[in-house]
Amino acid sequence: MTDRTTTSRAGIRGFRTGDGPQVVEAWRRSAPADPITPDRFRSLVLLDGNFDPEGLRVAVEGHRVVGAAYAVRRLTPMTGTDLEPEQGWIPFFFVDPAARGRGLGRRLLCDALAWLGSHDRTRVDFSPYTPNYFLPGLDTAAYPEAAGLLRSLGFRTLYEAAAMDRGLVGYRLPEGVAQRLTELTARGHRFATPSDDDLVELVALAGNHFNPDWARAIRVCLAAGTPLDRVVVVRDPSGRLAGWAMHGAYESMDERFGPFGVLEDMRGTGLGTVLLHLVLDRMRARGAHSAWFLWTGEQSPAGHLYRKAGFTTTRVFHVMRREAPR
Repeated sequence: MTDRTTTSRAGIRGFRTGDGPQVVEAWRRSAPADPITPDRFRSLVLLDGNFDPEGLRVAVEGHRVVGAAYAVRRLTPMTGTDLEPEQGWIPFFFVDPAARGRGLGRRLLCDALAWLGSHDRTRVDFSPYTPNYFLPGLDTAAYPEAAGLLRSLGFRTLYEAAAMDRGLVGYRLPEGVAQRLTELTARGHRFATPSDDDLVELVALAGNHFNPDWARAIRVCLAAGTPLDRVVVVRDPSGRLAGWAMHGAYESMDERFGPFGVLEDMRGTGLGTVLLHLVLDRMRARGAHSAWFLWTGEQSPAGHLYRKAGFTTTRVFHVMRREAPR
């Protein structure tokens, strides 16, 4: 039986060779709603260009890993040459259930924050670290104790991100969407699977008008062999690439929808609705039983578009930030 009245005797240190399997297993015990696999841990942490073993703070009791907190800062820029010198992230932390109630979670987080502070990081976000985040933020409903701990250390919610899902069993392209597709096509809009040459404009569109991480995700997944038919692009009557939608971009997860975007001056025309449904139609044709994604503003225009298309909110994440006193 664990004595929850005493301070944890666990030591905290940086990640060492041989820790990986135990970290994965401790994570799975600690966060059964969000389990990790060895290959995802390898891809998203150990092979990340920004990974520093000292930033992954590991709590060890005897020879057993009982918790961890991952602190990361940019060693390679997300875009251009910007290393975001004031910015740090904590993408995850956890404590084994058998080791809780003795202050270990606080010790781990304080240790991770101190490590980031030693690298002059005065602003720390939990947890929308790109390119390799696990979740958009903290699901406070699933992890209320973690939410209380983060708030006690000065983290405040910046905004909420909604994860949404939609069942695809029995899905059919709605008549209204098919009619709008016919109307837009008659006006000169062209919806199609992109050619190889189209990809240059697609990556530029995603990176320049939306998010550099979206451009990276598109480039990485297609270079790794994701088929082009996972993407639908649209050109306006002038020939300009005006938007796209896709699935299978992240970790080869075919049922994960996105990224998805339409140029601002073309919103409200129905392009986004048609793109969204054309990709859902392709997903169903490939045998997908559902479509899901991790991140949108629940009350944003995109959130309303998704709900109109039959998506429902399945989880809400709090993106949180802590800024050091000046």
